[in-house]
This record gives sequence, structure tokens and C-alpha cells, in this order.
Amino acid sequence: MATNKSHRVTMSDVARRAGVSRTTVSFVLNDKPGAAIPDETRRRILEAIDELGYRPNAGARALAANRSGWFGLITEIVTGPFAAEVITGAQSRAWGDRRFLLIAASEGDPAQEAAALDQMLEHRVEGLLYATTWHRAVSLPKAAREVPTVLVNCYDAEGELPCILPDEASGGYKATRRLLDAGHTRIGFINLDPEIPAAIGRREGYERALREAGITPDPSLVIPGFATADGAYTAACELLDRPAGDRPTALFCGNDRMAMGAYDAIKERGLRIPHDVAVVGFDNQELIAAYLRPKLTTLALPFEAMGTKGVDMLAALAAGQPLDTHRVTIDCPLLERSSV
Repeated sequence: MATNKSHRVTMSDVARRAGVSRTTVSFVLNDKPGAAIPDETRRRILEAIDELGYRPNAGARALAANRSGWFGLITEIVTGPFAAEVITGAQSRAWGDRRFLLIAASEGDPAQEAAALDQMLEHRVEGLLYATTWHRAVSLPKAAREVPTVLVNCYDAEGELPCILPDEASGGYKATRRLLDAGHTRIGFINLDPEIPAAIGRREGYERALREAGITPDPSLVIPGFATADGAYTAACELLDRPAGDRPTALFCGNDRMAMGAYDAIKERGLRIPHDVAVVGFDNQELIAAYLRPKLTTLALPFEAMGTKGVDMLAALAAGQPLDTHRVTIDCPLLERSSV
């Protein structure tokens, strides 16, 4: 029987085609526990669904089951260098539970974020991930508390929502430890904006590694580059123009863009990397780190792992399970290339 393409096929149409009640069709569609549906009846219903091209109303099913099969992701980093990693980690983990991600780009605009959140809730997402470009405190609208919500690469200013963060201090420690192991004892640190959590954590790790090696940290070797190549170039010039005995033989840069600026300052002075000055970056922004010459040894921000862990936590919360901790830190792995 040909169907009228302008007519939306309903559950009643399926019931008529299969010769059963609408309730029986509903039981089969929702795989209702305890419903004793004979195999032959189930087969007729599934054949009718296929023949008629019936597509269940997801909204209605979500209302009936109180389960949509969707998690929401609101992020300002959809077009950023790490967006694919967060989405890959979150979606891969969600798909393992046959869930999908509903993604909204916020561009850091509070009004846009609030509108995206409203839309997520209208679509009855079972949980929400909120991810930021850089590690900082955030304040979400109260509506975010209507469903399980987990923050990625940021933390709740009010301390209520669970979060997943990169282990900044461990990353700073590993970067400095790598330079110490290469024989460097005078290590300059070109930091981010010194007030932000990433800068504080990375400096903490830098100083801990030096102290463990018996070296008293020298504050004059720590200069902010404010996350830009130009800022790092200026900072590297200041460090490298010191007298020979006072000049650092290695630079730890708080991100890969700053390492790029430091490379320029090093090469302008006729110095070689890593023979005269070794360099370690942070972030593993691949378009920079893998294409500098020599290639940059750096720490990777674990965005994919944070996305995966975020969905793990959401799945637990959506199932009513308590979390072991509301603040999770993820290790930043060291990626060896050629600059040390």
C-alpha cells in the first residue's frame, strides 16, 4: 500500500497496518518490561513500521520515559584549537551508553549561554557539560541545577557543581623536571597572566621541581608573557640579554604561542635550540608545536580525557549515583619532540 507522503505516519497508522492496538505498538517501541508480546505480533509491528516509514516522536518518548538519550554540551570553544578533542572524548563516551550530544556554541556570551541552556532543558537533556577555553571560575544560571551538570576546564565560583580540571601544577613540575633531567639548572619561566589559575598552578609545579633538585627558585627568572607570542618574545629578550653567567640555558613557556615568540628571540641572538637554549611549551597546540623548527616538546592539555570523564560523571549523576569527588584533576602528558 502506498502512503501519502504529505501525511505524517502515526502510531495509530502502524497499529491499523499490523492489526493490533496502539498500546501494543507502544509496548514494542518502548520495549516495555513484562509486556508479553508474541513474537509473531512483534514481527508484524516491526514490518509495519518499516513499510510505513514510521519515525517515533522523540519528544513524546522522552516525556513518557523521562529519558531523552541526550546530554548537552555548552561551550565557547567550538571553533577553538581544542574543540574537537572535547567533543570527541565526550561523544565517544556517550555513544558507549547509546547517548548523543546536543552541542551549542556560546562564544562566551552570557545571554547566548542562558538561551542555549533553556533550549537544552526544553529538549529534556539528561545532563549538561559546560566547557571553557581556559581554566577559570564561572557562574552558571540557576537553571543549570535542574539537571546534573559537570564543568570542564573550569570550576563553579560558588563551589556547588562538580568539575574536571587539568593538573596544572603537575604539568609545570613535569616541564621543569624534563629540563632539569637534561642538565639545565638555570631555567627561565615565561608565564601566563600571573593571576589566573593555570599560571598559579604551573608556577607552583616549576618551583617544586627546582626545590626538589636543590635549586632555590629565582623570582627574577619568572616573567609574564600574558599568553601571546609578542609578550613572550619581549620576556625572552629580557632573559637572554643577561650577562652570560646569569642567562638561562632553558625556557619553560606557559603555552605554545609563547614558545613561538621565545624561538624568535633565541634565533635572533644566533643561539641554537636546543644546543644553547632548550625550550618546553604547554598546551600541545598542534599547529604550532609540531611545525616549529625544531619541533616543540610540550605538555598536552587533556581535553579529550576531560570530555570523556565529564560524560562518565554525568552518567553516574543521571543514574542517581554519588560521585567519589566533586573536583577531578586530569594529568597533562609530556610530548617529546626536539626542543630539549
